[in-house]
Amino acid sequence: MSRREERSMSKIKRIFTNSRVIVFLVFVLLAVIAIQPNFTVKGVAIRNVVQNSSAALANIQSPKPTDSPMSRERITAINNEPIKNIEEYYAKMQTLPVGSKFTLKTNKGIYKLEIQPLIKETILNETETKDVEFLNETTNVTEIRTITVPKVLREVIGAEDIGLSVYDAPTNNIKKGLDLTGGTRVLLQPEKELDQADMDTLIENMKQRLNVYGLSDVVVRESKDLAGNQYVLVEIAGANEGEVKDLLAKQGKFEAKIGNETVFIGGKDITYVARSADKAGIDPQRGCGQLSDERWSCRFRFAITLTPEAAQRQADLTKNLALVIEDAGEQYLSEKLTLYLDDALVDELRIGAELKGSAVTDIAISGSGVGQTRQAAIYDALQNMKRLQTILITGSLPVKIEIAQSNNISPILGEQFLRNALVVALVAFISVAVVISIRYKKSGIIVPMMTILFSEVILLLGLAALIGWNIDMAAIAGIIAAVGTGVDDQVVITDEVLRKEKTAGMVVTWKEKLKNAFFIIMGAYFTMVVAMLPLWFAGAGLLKGFAVTTIFGISFGVFVTRPAYAKMIEIILEEK
Repeated sequence: MSRREERSMSKIKRIFTNSRVIVFLVFVLLAVIAIQPNFTVKGVAIRNVVQNSSAALANIQSPKPTDSPMSRERITAINNEPIKNIEEYYAKMQTLPVGSKFTLKTNKGIYKLEIQPLIKETILNETETKDVEFLNETTNVTEIRTITVPKVLREVIGAEDIGLSVYDAPTNNIKKGLDLTGGTRVLLQPEKELDQADMDTLIENMKQRLNVYGLSDVVVRESKDLAGNQYVLVEIAGANEGEVKDLLAKQGKFEAKIGNETVFIGGKDITYVARSADKAGIDPQRGCGQLSDERWSCRFRFAITLTPEAAQRQADLTKNLALVIEDAGEQYLSEKLTLYLDDALVDELRIGAELKGSAVTDIAISGSGVGQTRQAAIYDALQNMKRLQTILITGSLPVKIEIAQSNNISPILGEQFLRNALVVALVAFISVAVVISIRYKKSGIIVPMMTILFSEVILLLGLAALIGWNIDMAAIAGIIAAVGTGVDDQVVITDEVLRKEKTAGMVVTWKEKLKNAFFIIMGAYFTMVVAMLPLWFAGAGLLKGFAVTTIFGISFGVFVTRPAYAKMIEIILEEK
C-alpha cells in the first residue's frame, strides 16, 4: 500500500471514529428505523371499517388514527388468491356472487365474510296481517297482537358493500397529508371564545362523532391565527366534503318534545341506538312513495332505548292527554311526539293510546329522505338516518360552530404533485452537485456535502415518521427550505476552511476558522427560528407544517449534521 493510500485510509478511520460523526450516523440510523422502508410489501391496507357492515360483523377492526402506516392491517389474499394492489382487490371482489361466502386473509388473521344482497322494497296496494309481540308496561306481560300492514315486495337488485375502505399498502411509516392522499379539510370557528376545557370537549366530541359516523384517518386539532381567533381544523382522508360539512356544521342539539315540554335529549337521555340492518333502515310499513314525476320520498325507522328518567317524563306528559280515534279505528293520543334537530322540526310521530301514562323505554324514531329517483331517495333517507343516529349517540356540541373554510382535495392531484415533487427534488439535487463541483473541484468536498444534504432529508422524514407528523405540501416546502439552508451553511464552513488568512503575522488555525463559520451559522439559525414562529399560527395554523419542518430541519443541521460535516472537512483538507 502506497503512502498516499495509507493517509487516505487513516483519514477515513479518523472520520468514522470521531464522536461528532458517530452521533450523526446514529441519528441517521434511528431515522431509517423509524421510516421502516420496505418496498416488497404486497396487498391493500385497511383504511376504514363501516360499523354494522359484513366486515365489522367479522370482527375486522378499523385502524386508529395514531397507528403507524406499516402497522395497519393489510389484506393479502381473497379465497387464498394473492392480492398485490388495489386494482386486484376490486377486480376480485367484483367476481364474488351475491350471497357467497369467502375468506379474507390479512397479515393479522383470517376472516370469513358473506356478500349480503341489496334488497329493493316496493309497497303494494294490498295488505296482510301479522302477529307482533307487545310488552304491556302495566302488567309486565308480553301480549301477541294482530296488526294489518301493507304488503311489501322485496327483490334483490345487487350486493351490499362489505364495508371496507382500502388503499395500496404503504411501503414506509411516513404519513402523507391530505394534499398527497386526497380527502376533505374543514376549518371551523366556534361562535364564542372557549376556555381550554370546553375546547377539549368540543374536539373530543367531534372525534367521537366522526368515528361513530364511520370515518377514520381523522385529524381534529385546535388552531389559532395571528389575531388570536380560535379554530378547529378537521382533516379526513378519503371522505366526501358534503357529508363531512353537514355532519360538523350542525351543533347536533336533538330534542324530543310533547307540546312544549322536552321528553328526552340526544346523547344525554339515550342509552342505546339500533344501527344493525335488521333493526334500522327503510320503514317496511311506509316505505317509499312518488311525490311527483321527478321526486320520491322514503321513510326510515330505527329503535332507541331511553333512560328510566326520560321514560318517566314521557309517562308524566302523556297520562292526562286525550284519546283520538282515527277513521280506521286506531287510537292515538291528542299530542304528537315532535323531534327537533338544532331547533328545527324534523319529524312528528303519533303516540299510540297504549303508551298513555306508560314509562316505556323502547321507542321508534323515524324520518325521511327525498330524491329524483327511488334509489336516490333511499340513499338520502339512509344518510339522514345515519346522521341522526350519530347525533343521538354522541350528543350535541358544547357550542355552535361555523364553517370558515372547506375544500375537497383530489387523490389524483395529490399523486401528481408527489411525482412532480420527487422529480423536482432529483433535479435540484443534481443541480446542487453540479454547482458545487464547479465551485470546489474536489471530490473530498463534494461527496461529504452531498451526503450531508441527503441525510438531512432522511432525518426530517424519520422524525415525521416517529411522531406521526403528516407530510403535506407545506411540510415539503419546509424540507426544501431546511435543506437549502443546510447547503448555505456547508458553503460557509467550506469557504472558511479553505480561506488562507493571517492575523498579526500568525496563520489562522482550524479552530478559529470553524468558530467564525459557526458564528455566522448560529446567527442565521436564530434569525430563521424567529421568522418561523409567527408562521406557526398564521392562516389558522395551516402553515404549521412548513414552520415546524423548517425549524426541526435547521435544528438538525446546526446541532447534528453541521458539526459532523465540519469535522469531515477538517480531516479531509488538513495539511500533510
